[in-house]
Amino acid sequence: MRKSINYSIIALSAAILTSCGGKATYDATGIFEATTVTVSAETPGKILELNLAEGDSIQAGKEVALVDTVLLSLQGKQSRSHRISTEVSSPDISVQLTSLRAQIAHQQNEVERFARLLADGATTQKHYDDNLAQLRVLQGQLEALRSTLGKNKSSIADNAESLGYQGENIAEQISKCHIIAPITGTVLTKYVEAGEYAVPGKPLFRMANLNDIYLRCYFTASQLANIKIGQEVTVIADFGKDEQYEYPGKIRWIAEESEFTPKSIQTEDSRANLVYAVKVSVKNDGRLKLGQYGEVRL
Repeated sequence: MRKSINYSIIALSAAILTSCGGKATYDATGIFEATTVTVSAETPGKILELNLAEGDSIQAGKEVALVDTVLLSLQGKQSRSHRISTEVSSPDISVQLTSLRAQIAHQQNEVERFARLLADGATTQKHYDDNLAQLRVLQGQLEALRSTLGKNKSSIADNAESLGYQGENIAEQISKCHIIAPITGTVLTKYVEAGEYAVPGKPLFRMANLNDIYLRCYFTASQLANIKIGQEVTVIADFGKDEQYEYPGKIRWIAEESEFTPKSIQTEDSRANLVYAVKVSVKNDGRLKLGQYGEVRL
């Protein structure tokens, strides 16, 4: 019975020593992530082309998809036709006032002629006054016609300008039918295929730059004093079967507010409930995968 107790004590001591000797050499653990971009359609229509597959590497600015533009092109032609016809209908004020101006010039000569006759006593004051009144009537008609034509011309110009904006809007929609890769990266997920119908806001594919990724990990409040933005750390990627690789990392972001420790994340202090999220940037050599676990050593 005494030997059994001694063996139990020895076994317990060995377990404690093993536990102490196997203490984790990391300060925090996390998951590798990347900034992903979900590309969606901005105009409705049938997807005519979708030149990408999951895993493809795409350069920023490359056209990767095309949505049918036939309807928009017809609308653009119609808008241009309306604008041209509207501009043609604009009145030529100078031409339309020519006849009335000629009448005014003639009547002006008549007034001057009757003024001379009146001075010579060859006509009456009434004849002179009648001709002068007729001149003033014609001058009033000229001003009224000029005002009316000016307003019509301004209104037509506004309508033509509005149609011009409409055409620019259609041209912008046509340009958005050409789907361009917003960043240089790798296609992670493809949601649609060529031949399907695109709806504004409906995702077409998701991509990310896998060359520059980051490890999102969590540090306890007591560890905050030992970390700062820009600090260089060591990131250890675990590939299983005791295969690990170390990468140089740099702290890029520290959360301003604490949060509860995620169940899948371990910290140096297992008793800590509140932790701070930290992003550590890592240069990917091609082996690191999104969702893979990693460790941080300060």
